[in-house]
Amino acid sequence: MTTKEQKRLLLENMTLQLELPESAYQKAKDRYEDIGEWLVRTDSLCKDNDPHIFPQGSFRLGTAIYPLDDNETYDLDLACNLRAGINKNSHTQESLKKLVGHEIETYRAGRGIKAPKEEKHRCWRLDYQDQLSFHMDVVPCIPEGKSRQKSLFESIRKSGEDESIAESASSLIVSITDDRHPGYKKICDDWNISNPEGYAKWFETRMNQSRQMILEKAQVDDIPLFKRKTPLQRSIQLLKRHRDQMFKEDKDVKPISIIITTLSARAYKGESDIESALSNILLQMGIFVNSGSSVVLNPVNPEENFADRWTMPQYSHLRLRDNFKNWVIQAQNDFDLLSSTDDAHFITEQAEQKFSLKMDPENLTKHLGLIYVPISTVIPKSHKISEPAKPHGERNL
Repeated sequence: MTTKEQKRLLLENMTLQLELPESAYQKAKDRYEDIGEWLVRTDSLCKDNDPHIFPQGSFRLGTAIYPLDDNETYDLDLACNLRAGINKNSHTQESLKKLVGHEIETYRAGRGIKAPKEEKHRCWRLDYQDQLSFHMDVVPCIPEGKSRQKSLFESIRKSGEDESIAESASSLIVSITDDRHPGYKKICDDWNISNPEGYAKWFETRMNQSRQMILEKAQVDDIPLFKRKTPLQRSIQLLKRHRDQMFKEDKDVKPISIIITTLSARAYKGESDIESALSNILLQMGIFVNSGSSVVLNPVNPEENFADRWTMPQYSHLRLRDNFKNWVIQAQNDFDLLSSTDDAHFITEQAEQKFSLKMDPENLTKHLGLIYVPISTVIPKSHKISEPAKPHGERNL
């Protein structure tokens, strides 16, 4: 077995430990479908507004991973799109949010959810806890108008995306509520926009799905990507876990998932195995951080910079760009280190230290086609490990 093949098998073994079981995705689907059915019940205030609940974020993209701590809850990000009877001339952002909030509250009471709903800037949060605990963040939204769709289409095309993707993504844009918006409490037409469904469409193109599959009108409620695990998705899962472990003591400065996902998807060239995909993604991320850039554009809304906080004065103390660069360098070193040795004991130690993954040396050795040497007979090897890059802003414990 070649070294490349061994590394591929090792990385695949690691992702299997990170992957959520299908039952978790099914539970998530059951829960947001239940909210959707609640919104169209006979006495719902939203029943005539053609409500549409759909997932966004890692559950939508198939890149969710187990949390580091078994006591942590999963984040299930949802959008509640009221597609009829409401527009920017009839409702303020505040009234739309209160409307959806009323129904979220009645749902909470009707389903016996003990924790009170929590209001966030853009959404309502429910803590749904039983055998699988979720934070469910529900963002109220309405479809964006044709003129802004056209403007977004042109912007996406100018950024270099394919015309068919620009057309598909721009048609899915929505206007969202945000209590920080200056026009939150008054009738206005410049609401903040979002495009989670459009982003998911773009992400599918980066996964190298067939054009016919991508551009068909999809039933997005099915969380369709989690079963189609590509090297891109698995690479993102590994990178997110490495990030979580590296910044577990200072979560405020850790790189955000949307930047990792976007840069990974842009770098992915359709590699057929995880080893090649991850190597290329880390190479391209290295080029990006060495360029000094502070711009990671949203591919389906090029006016939005996912890395805008990197240069905002109010976040300067977090040194977010420096922490991202440090993380990329450390990730490159740690993934290289995993493939630089045939010592199964050393590999398992690194997997636990850098990824919080527990692996059995004997089983790992057999899986990689090596000869197992009991630890009592192993002659200690010298492994040169560079000093790990520490996050700027890390607390002294």
